[in-house]
Amino acid sequence: MINCVTLWSTVYLDAILDRLRGDGFPVLDADVARLSPYMYAHINVHGHYTFTAPDLRGGRRPLRDADATAEG
Repeated sequence: MINCVTLWSTVYLDAILDRLRGDGFPVLDADVARLSPYMYAHINVHGHYTFTAPDLRGGRRPLRDADATAEG
């Protein structure tokens, strides 16, 4: 499970970095080198999980809008 979460995190970290760069934010290679997809404190490896493959025919799910509120 940790391998799956690490892969998922890596794919989305890359997408986030691409968006930041595209929006003109300074993304320094030295900072990126310190990022890690192995952050797993939010994962309960002792839980019960079901996996249903999402419909991703259009590619990855969209990134969240950082300016949007949690309600919508």
